[in-house]
Amino acid sequence: MGEEYFVETEKTKLQEKEELSQIHFVLVHGISGGGWCWYKIKSLMEISGYKVTCLDLKGAGIHPADPTTVLSFDDYNEPLIDFLSSLPENEQVILVGHSAGGLSVTDATHKFPKKVRLAVYVAATMLRTGFVTEQDVKDGIPDLSEFGEPIDVYDMGFGLGPEQPPSSAVIKRSLQRKIIYQMSPLEDSTLAAMLLRPGPIQALKSAQFKEGEGAEEVPRIYIRTAYDRVVKPEQQDAMIKKWPPQNVYTLESDHSPFFSAPFLLFGLIIKAASSLGCSD
Repeated sequence: MGEEYFVETEKTKLQEKEELSQIHFVLVHGISGGGWCWYKIKSLMEISGYKVTCLDLKGAGIHPADPTTVLSFDDYNEPLIDFLSSLPENEQVILVGHSAGGLSVTDATHKFPKKVRLAVYVAATMLRTGFVTEQDVKDGIPDLSEFGEPIDVYDMGFGLGPEQPPSSAVIKRSLQRKIIYQMSPLEDSTLAAMLLRPGPIQALKSAQFKEGEGAEEVPRIYIRTAYDRVVKPEQQDAMIKKWPPQNVYTLESDHSPFFSAPFLLFGLIIKAASSLGCSD
């Protein structure tokens, strides 16, 4: 009987491991970031048996494109859309978007609603149709004016020429920790300072979405960041009120909880998936 019990226990463990491996998380970074931002969350997920993909959007991370030449949102989000297009028809993923990565997630849910089991927004821009109204811009675009004029806060690129508005921007290295990573370990903000790239701000500002059939059926979860200096709590709350998700959780973190609160963030993502039956 002892041997039979052992065999059945091992079979159960194997089945549970196979079920977990079928849950596929796709993690989407924000402006200036890359797949590297998620290294702590990716490790926790893989150790727990989940399948994880961390994408680099166009001109981000190790993607070879020059971000100053990425001028449309469709161009910027192409890596995510191509990835979802390549999945088998019956495969679903859980999308997790950070900051401006929320725009990428929303775009994907409109275009591939049947391939998205759950959309998780982490301190993210969550606008149903993108930047259509002045209020959308107010709610969804960071206002860093408290830290100085744009020229004092950002290093900007002018891919359209010096007489045109900037096509890319990245927060100056001297301000990154103060604005983005004030609660994060020093080694993580140091790593980020070495890896952040200019983000295609013109492309992001042009993000507008045509609502896809079935997109509203994709469950959404929002994870607030209480001490966020980039997408401020009042902006997050305004977007939540305007397009209410199924659940809202709050982290006592800065704008980068994958650095400052990785275990709590991981736990909330898994909790969100479990609450909607995605990790059964």
